Amino acid sequence: MDCHWVDRCQAYHAVERQHGVDHLSAGPDFSPSEPRIHVQVQDLPAGGVGVEWDVRACASFLAEPGRWQRLRPGVVLPS
Repeated sequence: MDCHWVDRCQAYHAVERQHGVDHLSAGPDFSPSEPRIHVQVQDLPAGGVGVEWDVRACASFLAEPGRWQRLRPGVVLPS
């Protein structure tokens, strides 16, 4: 979220797709180095199963605090 590349990142774009949320960019052009995506399978009420996807680390990370919030003003940060 606080990465300079978040709106251009192909890994983050893939996670957005898995979550079914609006993309920060329609055509991300940045291919990150060594992204680590954490996938967690969760039991849901009534016996269902859900999957949570998160980019946890990346060798291309470049800190830019508040980047995601500036791109989506007024939108609550995903948790």
